Amino acid sequence: MNSSDVKATLSFSDGSPSMDLPLYKGSIGPDVIDIRKLYGQTGKFTYDPGFLSTASCNSTITYIDGDKGELLYRGYPIEQLAENCDFLETCHLLLYGDLPDAAQKLDFTARVSSHTMVHEQMQFFLRGFRRDAHPMAIMTGLVGALSAFYHDSTDINNPVHREIAAIRLIAKMPTLVAMAYKYTQGQPYMYPKNNLSYAANFMHMMFANPCEEYVQNDVLVRAMDRIFILHADHEQNASTSTVRLCGSSGTNPFAAIAAGVACLWGPAHGGANEAALNMLGDIQKMGGVEKIGEFIKQVKDKNSTVKLMGFGHRVYKNYDPRAKLMRETCHEVLGALGLHDDPLFKLAMALEKIALEDDYFVSRKLYPNVDFYSGIVQRAIGIPVQLFTAIFALARTVGWIAQLNEMIGDPEYKIGRPRQLYVGAQQRSVKPVGQR
Repeated sequence: MNSSDVKATLSFSDGSPSMDLPLYKGSIGPDVIDIRKLYGQTGKFTYDPGFLSTASCNSTITYIDGDKGELLYRGYPIEQLAENCDFLETCHLLLYGDLPDAAQKLDFTARVSSHTMVHEQMQFFLRGFRRDAHPMAIMTGLVGALSAFYHDSTDINNPVHREIAAIRLIAKMPTLVAMAYKYTQGQPYMYPKNNLSYAANFMHMMFANPCEEYVQNDVLVRAMDRIFILHADHEQNASTSTVRLCGSSGTNPFAAIAAGVACLWGPAHGGANEAALNMLGDIQKMGGVEKIGEFIKQVKDKNSTVKLMGFGHRVYKNYDPRAKLMRETCHEVLGALGLHDDPLFKLAMALEKIALEDDYFVSRKLYPNVDFYSGIVQRAIGIPVQLFTAIFALARTVGWIAQLNEMIGDPEYKIGRPRQLYVGAQQRSVKPVGQR
């Protein structure tokens, strides 16, 4: 952080003395005002519900410019990474700060591959869940339970423990997601195959069965890999902030990541692609493409409760750069599988066309977002809607770990303790029960 010569002066109209607040400049992005001494000097806190105007940390990992529609991982534009790198190279970049050279890539891939299996007792743990449990309910349990199986890497303050926990989590998440899926389907679990790439191994564990040889489709494997890259990190969003806050107490890495999984489950966060597909299903029930005009009318009606899911983004006030890449992948996958005539996909493309051309959506910057396209791609691949958020958690795990490691290595890191504006009752006395 570079301290600026410029100071922000806070003055009060009640005659309290004014104070100078330091200003810091990031390498890119807005300047920040340091308010750490505010309470000590004035007895006042700032009020910022949802922390929307507060930088909770300094970070070197991910940068988003919502107005430009820009996303950088360690300075690299997401477009370049999605086109030139695979997911494990992206993991290496997020964890260690640089893309691997050929030797480092081989070494990192080998390290991750050697940890893909999970403890056999995990299978018995799964049996405790109902077969119709939501995969995210299962995932919050499984990820939290990893600390019960791997307690040789639970000391968050030990860099060696953090390193091994990071590799284990990245390696085992695909296995756990596939196990959760197979369990709900009543199918046998497929063990990992370490000679396959990360995405191909996941597809094999998901869709193979012991009865026949499973043949990989390269277009689908590449699509899965791209979904992982595009969801790997996204700055200080709700689940990442949850992981940081949880980790700030010194809890073990598995517990901190389980907290991130639980936060991601919300429909406003990781569940957005599930919500987008459910919306398409609702329009389909209304009558499909013919009824799209009627649906759009309801979306525009202020008194209607109908919402357009999978469009617009809280941060991107321009086209989401991840959506552009996912749109390409979406058309590749639909083409490879011959699904352009599928009624649901036809409906999705008709909705996309309206959103990109109708002034109501264009003026409000309600462009299709990454969730809209990734939901369509996953459904085409054969992934059930309920599993979408679990796959998002799998992809985001590396980002959560990178952020957690960065926080622990930060000399300014403290246990998180947001403040409040108390508006409840003032002190009062308890009366005997008969006088209340």
